[in-house]
Amino acid sequence: MGFETSLYTVEAVILLDNTGKRLFAKYYKAPHENAVEELIVSKSRQLQFEKMLFSKTYKQNSDVLLADNHTIVYKEFTESILYVVGSLSENEVLLYNVLQGLTGAFEILLNEVDKRAILENYDLVALAIDETIDDGVVLETDPSAIAARVTSAPSEDATDIKIDLSERGLMNVFNFAKKNITERLQQGF
Repeated sequence: MGFETSLYTVEAVILLDNTGKRLFAKYYKAPHENAVEELIVSKSRQLQFEKMLFSKTYKQNSDVLLADNHTIVYKEFTESILYVVGSLSENEVLLYNVLQGLTGAFEILLNEVDKRAILENYDLVALAIDETIDDGVVLETDPSAIAARVTSAPSEDATDIKIDLSERGLMNVFNFAKKNITERLQQGF
């Protein structure tokens, strides 16, 4: 049995409350995989999977679960459970590092990770997950870096941008675009 390595390591990030109801769920599919039996196929399949996850993990004392052809790492909080789901052949340590990074970022951003804080700061939770995982690819696992990316202001204010519409300014833009397009064509896109 050969294992294929890929950057697309995370299949889902799920937050459930202490009754098994979905607070947040994001499912990912690698572009080169077919979605015949994958979780991303239908919402009913996702809800069924989440119900199975909750029943197998609620009030358990473990961190890793192998179920339904998936490797699942999870962390239980007072009123919620955070799951990171990967394929069966995925490295549990990498998935656990993602889980620890998200947990630490949530603790920094929310102070206390409970259902009320998650719902009141849903935007921060979604941004933290997006800063950690992009389309199934792990970008960052350091909690302080994730929290800093979520809370930092944009580096450039839109009111400070000056546009030069003179002939010289337009020629500069044209030459810049020409140079970049030439470089891209030489690199083969």
